[in-house]
Amino acid sequence: MAAFAEGTPCWVDASLPDVEAGKRFYGELFGWTFADSSAQYGGYTQAYRDGRNVAALAPKPDGRMPTVWGVYLYTADARAAAARIRAAGGQMVMDPMPVGPYGVAAMAADPGGAVFGLWQPGTHHGFEASMEPYTYCWSELYTRARDAVDVFYATVFGYVPQDQDDAGTEYRTWSPPGSVPGPETAVLGRSLITDAFPEAMPAHFLVYFAVPDCDRAAADVRRLGGRVTADPFDTPYGRIAVVADNQGAAFALLQEPEGGKA
Repeated sequence: MAAFAEGTPCWVDASLPDVEAGKRFYGELFGWTFADSSAQYGGYTQAYRDGRNVAALAPKPDGRMPTVWGVYLYTADARAAAARIRAAGGQMVMDPMPVGPYGVAAMAADPGGAVFGLWQPGTHHGFEASMEPYTYCWSELYTRARDAVDVFYATVFGYVPQDQDDAGTEYRTWSPPGSVPGPETAVLGRSLITDAFPEAMPAHFLVYFAVPDCDRAAADVRRLGGRVTADPFDTPYGRIAVVADNQGAAFALLQEPEGGKA
């Protein structure tokens, strides 16, 4: 069972118009297998890599809702976290709600409008595999409300910040409370939506998956009917591409530098 610090990403899922199409896309792209969809929980479908759960696909209950990858942050007490969110200037999109024996889920929005989930584990503890090829490896918040969200996340989760001067743009990483901030402890990144992005782009979290070959994975995204919105490029942390699946859910691919985990 993985252990997560408060505020650490512990789960991701994609809200899609067509879960069966999503299973075909991610099954071929990442080699995922899938459990039968749960009718009791609205068709929620667990994804596995080598028999370990890594993510989920969910049908959108309303076609007007965005097609997105969402990230859930671990909390030991979802109701207490929801109270902190409200007190710090955020909003609850969905109040904490038990999900059978699996845990308690909630959805919130930060002061800049970015939506994230809370997960208080029951029998479902979160990722059984991550930071490995074809599994979750990182998330970044993109926002226009820098000062407000920096204060918000420090207040709600106690994140310890470190600013990255070598990222080419203003970029901050957050580590769990009590840790020494830096690449070894960071659990989330915070970037800014600048004039280089479309004016209509909303604040959002971008979910990353590790791949052994970023260029090949980006080519596979295109072959499978998805889009590459940022061609593979090199960073100090690895080779990255930003893509969208064949239904429009955006995510990123990360090939770690030589000797890295991916």
